[in-house]
Amino acid sequence: MNHEQYYLKCSKVVTENAIEHHKFVLIKHGIISEITDTPNDNITVIELDNQTLVPGMIDMHIHGREGCDVMDAKLSSLATISESLAKHGVTGFLATTVTASWQQTLKAFEVIGEASHGKMPGAQVLGAYNEGLFFTETHKGAHNEAFFLELTKERVDDIYQASQGTLKVMALAPEFEGSLEIIRYLDSLGVNVMLGHTNATYQQATEAFAAGACGGVHVFNGMSGIHHRDPGCAGAVLTHKEALAEVIADGVHLHPTIMNMIYRLKGKDKIALISDCINAGGFSDGTYRLGELDVVVKDGIARTEQGSLAGSTLTLEKSVKNITNMTEIPFFEAVHMASLVPAVHLGLADQLGSIAVGKRACLAVLDDELNVNATIIDGEVVFCDQGFAPLTQ
Repeated sequence: MNHEQYYLKCSKVVTENAIEHHKFVLIKHGIISEITDTPNDNITVIELDNQTLVPGMIDMHIHGREGCDVMDAKLSSLATISESLAKHGVTGFLATTVTASWQQTLKAFEVIGEASHGKMPGAQVLGAYNEGLFFTETHKGAHNEAFFLELTKERVDDIYQASQGTLKVMALAPEFEGSLEIIRYLDSLGVNVMLGHTNATYQQATEAFAAGACGGVHVFNGMSGIHHRDPGCAGAVLTHKEALAEVIADGVHLHPTIMNMIYRLKGKDKIALISDCINAGGFSDGTYRLGELDVVVKDGIARTEQGSLAGSTLTLEKSVKNITNMTEIPFFEAVHMASLVPAVHLGLADQLGSIAVGKRACLAVLDDELNVNATIIDGEVVFCDQGFAPLTQ
């Protein structure tokens, strides 16, 4: 296979604007150079019959997979997560922290920064997501409150510097004194502020959005819910026009009716599918460790010993399949909720997130059951299922 230039011909191609049929996608030096009906006779065509070509998915909220955790603070752990994600059509991810000691947190960000500036064997590390430390005990979820800290400018600076400037998202509870000033400061650094693990009222959340916050962490989970006299943080996320809603589409974190409600309120451009996967992802049921807490996985569902949901064992291609099967969301839009929407949110849509001429050739090949047969990053095959011949020749 000539990696410098080749055509992929699939039964379906999910481009930025439509699902196209039997198109030839030219990949040249790692870039999507053409989408056409008539290929050049001098360039190799790789026929992928009965396959759907989709943009490489971006998991912007993931803690770990296959026994490895971002909080291990090891490049080898991030490499394992990277390889595992590539098996599931993910081409980029934000390495996401969880509440732990301050020293371990900074160490984890140092390793994320190093990985972000390097090359991973599978999905690439697109930056860091801080989910930890600055939360409320009321909605702590799978976070150990013994390590919670006051959010200060000095701590923001320490995290940002440790990450080598790769901090992309900061999750926080906005109800504490001084939070609005910190949100404005984070916004000035180009860091997306997401509201999560918070007991904020609707008014407090609305003020946070006015200060520069831009979304809600795994909406409804880990936040004050909707009450008819106080819409809460969830209500603010759903009704604030520009706020992004993270959705864990495993059928456990959110009832299908609630996912439909989110879709009707937020639309196709303000929902990002996330896995929130922990180190149990890809492994069997058992007891695992998330940050400073023990987590029990039963029937694929992760919970703390107190019964709180503790992330998931989900993958993004399953998220796409689940949300299309459980809701009224069409496949085309669901794909982009796992690719283009995160890319836009992270300011990377000029390079990633959709199949369009001029963008990086970061792609996934799916069969009719939405299983991933191959994953391509910058034109190079980084994963190919053993039984899938066309890209192994």
